[in-house]
Amino acid sequence: MNRKQASLRWKAIRTGAALSAIALLCVLGVAQSNEGSASVSSPSANLSDKATGADVTGAMVAVRAKAEERQDNDRKAHNAAVAPTYDYHYGKKNPFTPGNIAVEGEGFLQPGAFPSAEYCGTCHQEAYTQWRQALHSNSFRTPFYRTSVNLLIRDQTRGIAFARHCDSCHNPIAVLSGGLTADSKIDRTLMDSDGLTCMTCHSVMGLDSTNGNSSVKMGVPAVMVDENGNRIPGQVPFAEILRHPERHSQAVMHDFLHKPEFCAACHKANLPSPLNDYKFIRAFTAYDEWQQSKFSQRNPLTFYTADFTTCQGCHMKRNATNLKEYGAKNGTFASHRWLAGNTAVPFYYGFDAQLQKTIEFLRAGNFLNVDIFALRKEGEDKLTAPLGRVAYSLAPNELVEAYVVIQNKNIGHSLIPEVRDLYEAWVEFTVNDAAGKEIYHSGFLKPDGMLDPRAHSFTNRPVTDEGEFVDNHKVWTIHSVAYDNTVQAGRSVLVRYQFRIPGEVKGPVSVTAKVNYRHLRQSYLNNIFGKDHPAYPVVELASRTRRMQIGENAPEDPDPTDNPDWMRWNNLGIAMVDQFQYAEAVAAFTEVIKLRHDYADAYTNVALTEILWEKYDSARTAIRKALTLDPDSARALYYDGLLQRRAGNTQQEIADFRRVVEKFPQSRDARRELGITYYQQKDEHAALEQFEALQQIDPDDLVAHYNLSILYRRMGKSEKAAEQQAMFVDKKVDPGAPTYSLNYLRAHPEISTESIAWHMHSDLTTEGGGAERGK
Repeated sequence: MNRKQASLRWKAIRTGAALSAIALLCVLGVAQSNEGSASVSSPSANLSDKATGADVTGAMVAVRAKAEERQDNDRKAHNAAVAPTYDYHYGKKNPFTPGNIAVEGEGFLQPGAFPSAEYCGTCHQEAYTQWRQALHSNSFRTPFYRTSVNLLIRDQTRGIAFARHCDSCHNPIAVLSGGLTADSKIDRTLMDSDGLTCMTCHSVMGLDSTNGNSSVKMGVPAVMVDENGNRIPGQVPFAEILRHPERHSQAVMHDFLHKPEFCAACHKANLPSPLNDYKFIRAFTAYDEWQQSKFSQRNPLTFYTADFTTCQGCHMKRNATNLKEYGAKNGTFASHRWLAGNTAVPFYYGFDAQLQKTIEFLRAGNFLNVDIFALRKEGEDKLTAPLGRVAYSLAPNELVEAYVVIQNKNIGHSLIPEVRDLYEAWVEFTVNDAAGKEIYHSGFLKPDGMLDPRAHSFTNRPVTDEGEFVDNHKVWTIHSVAYDNTVQAGRSVLVRYQFRIPGEVKGPVSVTAKVNYRHLRQSYLNNIFGKDHPAYPVVELASRTRRMQIGENAPEDPDPTDNPDWMRWNNLGIAMVDQFQYAEAVAAFTEVIKLRHDYADAYTNVALTEILWEKYDSARTAIRKALTLDPDSARALYYDGLLQRRAGNTQQEIADFRRVVEKFPQSRDARRELGITYYQQKDEHAALEQFEALQQIDPDDLVAHYNLSILYRRMGKSEKAAEQQAMFVDKKVDPGAPTYSLNYLRAHPEISTESIAWHMHSDLTTEGGGAERGK
């Protein structure tokens, strides 16, 4: 199906859905089906009936009793039909493994227990219209997902039972109903088309953990409770909802829906050993990345601070409504488009509004800052920096290095956050003369749509145990990651480019660096459609251009998008730390101190760098200065605790870490270090408290698993000890995994360069220094 055909098909579906909603508005009642669909009434029905409040209340008690009886009978009948032939691959106690989803009650839940999205859309027209174009409603049916999951289903050593791992998030109704088994007789047409419906999210009754892989407990869907707060299964007449909207809200709204932990259920994933027959491998951790970002206010060690913002605060912003929406407040409604980075789905289906709003979201958030920060000329050790603020000169034939600093400034997670092997973000760097003639170009797209293999891309390369790139998202074959160039929230990356100024150049040269984004990677699109498919959108996320004169260049006024000078130096220092260039990092942070003498974090940054560099004496000097400026700085106290440990000052070490924990009780780093300190001091109960708290924050922390296995055993809790030991063994890195990565990198030297933290992008192999395209 091409984009035009998909668009026409969507318009037909949308027209049918609209007619269905209109019909629901006009119909006073619909006969109940044997799958549990209760009668519905129009919200515009006359509410001035003769029934008194008491009569209505009594009627709802009766409705609940009948609904519960019908739900129980339907569920038993459904289980009697499904269970005998269901593939309990992981045992009858684990019907949904390798997913983590669970459901209230016994056995499977019949699909008809979930009120349809069209039913909800009768009153929530704004939400329904947005949802229909959003990724949630298209979580299963798209070719981008189906291509990958079908490979798993058709795998000779696995099969559809293993797909419960993926579909627990992408198609939970199919999983909970027992539809993911060989030769299933369940009609999946609606659930496959609708993916995550209104009532999959709004029927969740509890969060199992922050382990991901759909770590939720689903309740029996209900859109209303009776006067005693008891849930009424299935659909109820709209008139009753409008009489008691607070009871509707009680049934479908929960506090955790507004919390990042709810998003963690699916926006955090791992590849467990039941899936890959190997071991636990973390797939992605968008939730953990948020938790460690400045926006969570849970981590004292961030380089910058910000107001508290949740996932919902960014991806579900309130907007004015355009359609009838009973859930609106003061004319605004929390967006159910969940705008983020998926441009492929709206492009494929012709959802023009969703695509345009997604592109606007990606461009409008001040998410990244691109800074052409410095130049270094051949034969000179000193950086010319920061560009625009200092004078410098350029001459023909000079060999120049350009330092481009890219800051993940306002994203609450990494760039790229989730399936980095499929998404594609990269730096495009160009140098042109005054006539527009290209001098140097990195990060171009080749005529076949493939990205320049030497581009600096914010992606990764998962590989198999044969050292081959997992090019088609066969995640169960991943054994190692050859490299991962993501930029974590609040951090920066330094990308170096080398080029030569042509001898015949006239006039100024323009240097441009921009971050481009494409969903999805070209080779994956080729896997799905073949090579004959439309070019998918490339979105420019951020860019910066500088004009450099041949001859003298005077200082100039900063661009409105530029960071202040102290922050530009600070970002360079952060990037240098992550590239293990400790001397250069200290030098950059020292420039920050020159510009902001009272900025305590600048001294803390020097200290943390020198701790990594093992220059403990000078680190102590810096941290003392930071604490003089800000005695209550939890960040400085944390690093002081590390230095006190090094000096053997245990009591001060404990005092420092305890103060950090008091200020930031969900700081995984402070909890971990305090637990280690107590353990070293043989205060086992205090250590146990910290490691158990750490495990609540991060269920995968290896230090917690290791130490809890020892502490539980010493305390005679052998079962708990064995459980922790098993998790430690399963989650620790396979010592053989780097070999798989090395095998891949040896075969791909252009990628091998990207795997090195400090590397130079240079192409001087052609006459005049131009790029050799296609190589």
